[in-house]
Amino acid sequence: MNLRAVRKKIRSIRNVRKITKAMQMVSAVKMRKAQENEMESRPYRDGLHAIINKIAPHVGPEHSTLLSNENTGDRNLVIFVTSNKGLAGAFNINLFRFLIRTNLDFKKTDFITVGHKGAQFVSRMGGTILADFSEGKALIQVSAIFDFVLDKYLSEDNYRTVSVVYNKFVSTLRCENMIERLLPFSLEADIEKTEEINRKEYLIEPSPEQIIDQLLKSFIEDRIRGAIISSEAVEHSMRMMAMKNATDNAQDVIYNLTLVGNKLRQEKITNELLDMITAKESVEAS
Repeated sequence: MNLRAVRKKIRSIRNVRKITKAMQMVSAVKMRKAQENEMESRPYRDGLHAIINKIAPHVGPEHSTLLSNENTGDRNLVIFVTSNKGLAGAFNINLFRFLIRTNLDFKKTDFITVGHKGAQFVSRMGGTILADFSEGKALIQVSAIFDFVLDKYLSEDNYRTVSVVYNKFVSTLRCENMIERLLPFSLEADIEKTEEINRKEYLIEPSPEQIIDQLLKSFIEDRIRGAIISSEAVEHSMRMMAMKNATDNAQDVIYNLTLVGNKLRQEKITNELLDMITAKESVEAS
């Protein structure tokens, strides 16, 4: 490698470093925004929890179609939340591996995909995609996703369960692959009943049966929204870390190439000096 090629390569890598640094900064801003969305949605979610906790002791599976499953089919419906873009480290591949480890039968599972990467994976695995909500901003489509899921679950006799698969945000450096069952809704599994709540008697009007359906629908829709918000936070976090690593690696390569360039430049100067000395000695000898 000559000195000109080294300098050209350094310029190219510096340009790449500028891009990765910019992507790192953008992802950091988007990650903070996703975290803020999560924090802002908690009061609503906690309020729903509290209300359902109070009603839970007074209702049973017979009071709502969302609490019982009389479907005779053997298929499952999965909302699969991934990203539209790459360059996010192992964000998507870890979720793909997690889904494979669950021993999910793709031939007996229908998918609702949120993210192009997930749709591509499901197609490769031979799964059936009923609907794809990858176009546009996912959070704006939460109500449409929920309405589609509820319609499929209640109007067709095929689905035993409805679940959501996504990356759960824990911290900037940590996430968890999650599969959460949404339907049929289990009060015991999904609602924490405290002893204090169970000891109290509540007057519920018009009746628990009349309001439980709407509460559960709101709660399940919020679970879908929470999964998407959490997934976006993980995506931006992992992209930020991936771009930071790429920026650091680019800096290391630039440093090493600079050393190589300096060495080549010194060799060139040394050779030129030797040529000058040799020429001078030849002139003096003649």
